[in-house]
Amino acid sequence: MAARSGRGLLLLTAVLLGLLQSFSTFEVKEDDNVCILANFSVEFTVEYEAKSHKENKSFELPHNATVLNISSCGKKEKSTPVLAVGFGKGHSLILDFEKGESSYSVKNLTFKYNVSDTSIFPNSTEKGIKEATSETDMHASLNTTYTCIHNHRITMANVTVLFSHVTLEAYLASNNFSHNHTVCKEDLKPTTAAPTTNVPTTTSQAPPTPSKNPDVGHYNLTGHNGTCLLALMALQLNVTYKANNKTKLDVLNFPSNTTYSGTCNNVSVTLNMSLDSAWLVFHFVQNTSIDKYFLQGVGINIDLPSESLEPKYSVMNNSLSELKATVGKSYKCFSEEHIWVSERASVNLFNVQLQAFKFEGNSFGAVEECQLDENNMLIPIIVGAALAGLVLIVLIAYLIGRKRSHAGYQTI
Repeated sequence: MAARSGRGLLLLTAVLLGLLQSFSTFEVKEDDNVCILANFSVEFTVEYEAKSHKENKSFELPHNATVLNISSCGKKEKSTPVLAVGFGKGHSLILDFEKGESSYSVKNLTFKYNVSDTSIFPNSTEKGIKEATSETDMHASLNTTYTCIHNHRITMANVTVLFSHVTLEAYLASNNFSHNHTVCKEDLKPTTAAPTTNVPTTTSQAPPTPSKNPDVGHYNLTGHNGTCLLALMALQLNVTYKANNKTKLDVLNFPSNTTYSGTCNNVSVTLNMSLDSAWLVFHFVQNTSIDKYFLQGVGINIDLPSESLEPKYSVMNNSLSELKATVGKSYKCFSEEHIWVSERASVNLFNVQLQAFKFEGNSFGAVEECQLDENNMLIPIIVGAALAGLVLIVLIAYLIGRKRSHAGYQTI
């Protein structure tokens, strides 16, 4: 059993060499049959006894966490599947699964932490391994993938475990994620129940077709160290769906006053944008080894038109490397950019300028142009140079011809 990347549409396609990852991906298998696939980000907050008072410490599940040998598919031992992940000096996160007639769930979550680890718990007066256990409400229908982009909090005595960007499935029918999804309640917008009386007899009008270029929205996130994200960008969501044996396209423009929120820390920035009918999540990370930041993950959850065979479409792609720029500088692109999240969904961006993580003050840093703009600038330069060269050749030919014509006559 080993941590692994690159399974299915919703899983990281690779552990990118040299890149700092905020998501971790794990696999449990027996006899070459995978029974658990999981991809998530976790933040732990622990209250512990220090020298003179209680302290709270928050830390993330590191990207080098590994699947422990106590993990099991539950076949040989005739027990239930278990995913156990270990990291640091004796810390572990254990998920015990349970199967029902038509669903599966994370029955229990156990977090074991070593308060003797002074790198995480400085000034601790306690020693040894502590343990916190709780039931969870993480559940999904069989043969579907449980997804939860937004924060999912589990609170225990002295411990809070905060999951986000979760893609998880147990009791897999094959060695890969299912194409169908069960979306967590945190990702679902509450809806108002339809009235039982005075229902209009006319059908609702179709939404207007969005203009080609949506309006530019302004997004600004602030963390403990000040501004962590500035973004000016126009966003358009494109999702295909099946209706009446045909494939159709649903296009949704995000207005300039889109509701948004987000979180940020030293290694990741998450921007959540929401409309009544859709969620859109951008997850940025930075790679300190090459001093770059980029868009690594995009999550989509959208209500499809009533004619669609499915009411919603949800997908998350954590294997992107888009909108890349040097830390401390801003990424800028006037050209239209297409970010493919899946075979069915893409996000189009227009007139983008954004910057994440490091700022001098609260304004954009020096600009780094996107490759599309550079290519668009290169074409007129090449054409202009070619025309200038042609003019020069014609001028030289003219001068040579004129000189020869004078040389053919003698003065009298």
